[in-house]
Amino acid sequence: MNTIRSKQTIIIGAVVLLAVFLFTRDIKGLVKPKQATTGVPAVGQLTSAGSTINLTEVSTTAKNSINANLAAEITTLENAYNTASDSEKNNAAKVLAEKWDDVEQTVPSALYLEIIAGSEKSLNSWLAAGGRLMKAFDTTQDSLISPVLLQKANTAYTNAVALDSTNLEAKTGLGITIVDGMGAPMSGIAMLLDVVKKDPKNLKANMSLGTFAIKSGQFDKAITRFNDIIATKPSPDAYFYLATAYENLGKNKEAVDAYLNSKKLAANVTLSNFIDKKVKELNTKN
Repeated sequence: MNTIRSKQTIIIGAVVLLAVFLFTRDIKGLVKPKQATTGVPAVGQLTSAGSTINLTEVSTTAKNSINANLAAEITTLENAYNTASDSEKNNAAKVLAEKWDDVEQTVPSALYLEIIAGSEKSLNSWLAAGGRLMKAFDTTQDSLISPVLLQKANTAYTNAVALDSTNLEAKTGLGITIVDGMGAPMSGIAMLLDVVKKDPKNLKANMSLGTFAIKSGQFDKAITRFNDIIATKPSPDAYFYLATAYENLGKNKEAVDAYLNSKKLAANVTLSNFIDKKVKELNTKN
């Protein structure tokens, strides 16, 4: 029992630290174990959140966190959008989506892309909306809107798959939303495994499969998955999760090496401080 609790503590600690680290960076392709930080349902648990987010409230909150001149510029663009004719509405929404993304406010940006997709109903527009909604889900710290963003991303990718069931980006996105909390996780895993079968180096699908392996205690599988990811494209988050998997298997030397590689690539003070302590702790066990 003590061993099990110890491993659970390692996983939770690693997930929380990495989540804090990722909130300061834009790392594409990573599905964070959100339940450890924001109250989002655990893997595979169906969320029952509502399907709407008040765009005006989101915009007001976002403008309060950016430069006043930029906020004023966005207000002008919003006024233009609100008064635009039906034929001009989508173009005005695209400008706003890009502007919000430029100032790193992913939630309002994603909501405008969702509006565009709902109007255009094209594969590319649904893919764009799904990608931005997942980015917003990955980065928001608001536990109330987080599950709603996941639902919206799931809907966007579902619509994309309905238009083209062979599109790997759409299948990857849909699989990730399912695994990350939309219920029936094994169907999401099966979808991601199918993507990897057709595209073995697909980073998003492999990362989601790797993080799922860690969360489900399949550390050997996680190690294989993250080593494959690193061979394709080394990243601080892949090395961090690899280190976590090694640590849970008692492979302390390998864990130290992976942690140090994560630190080297990230150059992040918060992560570096944590890793320094973790390396010191693991070295005493060797």
